[in-house]
Amino acid sequence: YMRLLSRGFLERFKGRVINIHPALLPSFPGVHGAADAVAYGVKISGVTVHFVEEIMDSGPVIIQAAVPCIPGQSPDELQARIHKQEHRIYPQAIQWLAQKRISIAADGRMVHLAPGRAVPAQPESGVLVYPPLEEGF
Repeated sequence: YMRLLSRGFLERFKGRVINIHPALLPSFPGVHGAADAVAYGVKISGVTVHFVEEIMDSGPVIIQAAVPCIPGQSPDELQARIHKQEHRIYPQAIQWLAQKRISIAADGRMVHLAPGRAVPAQPESGVLVYPPLEEGF
């Protein structure tokens, strides 16, 4: 929604509100994750699905996909490659949440994924996803 949610809303739905961000958090929070990564000159960028907290892009990480930054590529080109991974990892995170397989540890930072029966998916060449996607994603 590109909006910060209120404390009351987040408390009411604690551990059930997730978001996707076009960077490997905690690096490059905010609206221009891919452009910021290109401007900074990083070698690897990516996408993060995380739990939402009051502070923007600061919640515990559920899953990330790392995407290599190709020298000379524009922010739009990197964003398109990141966007492709968003379509893979966000549905996976939603499935894990619906299956009640993810939980936030007592420290409030670490996210644990309970084992499932799904078969790991074949990774896409040049992209690292962790935790690994399951078949169908």
